[in-house]
Amino acid sequence: MTTTTAPTTRPPRALTFDERLALAPLAIDARIATTPLDLADVIRLPVDTRPPAAPGPYRTPLAALLHRAAVRIETDGWATGACRDEDGRRCLVGAIRAEASSRRLADDACTLLLDVIRREFGGADDTVPSWNDRQTSPRPVLLALGRAAQLASDRNR
Repeated sequence: MTTTTAPTTRPPRALTFDERLALAPLAIDARIATTPLDLADVIRLPVDTRPPAAPGPYRTPLAALLHRAAVRIETDGWATGACRDEDGRRCLVGAIRAEASSRRLADDACTLLLDVIRREFGGADDTVPSWNDRQTSPRPVLLALGRAAQLASDRNR
């Protein structure tokens, strides 16, 4: 008489991390081949949201604020006659206020910026808004912000 034994079935062993990592591209390829790619799966933020800013070159709060204000003007555009125009462009004060974490920090930045304007651009009777409105291009505005940021960094502010 012959005896037949049933094969034993063992549960499959769990895959190691390296094995799962090696199989991941195959799973992605299979999904893309069978399901059309929807950008909603990839883009998590609203389209009009600004990407996070790259770290600035300055480590002090005032210098970093002035640098971020310059980046905002370069990105959003420069305005005269208003803190912010209908197209989203900003003047010097508008850019500083938009980037400042507090009103006090914005005021300190404007004070330092006015010192730079008076010393380096000859605007003895000016205020920051009046000097901004007299400019014909963003170039001197960005130059003033850059010089003020460097001065704040040099003063460790």
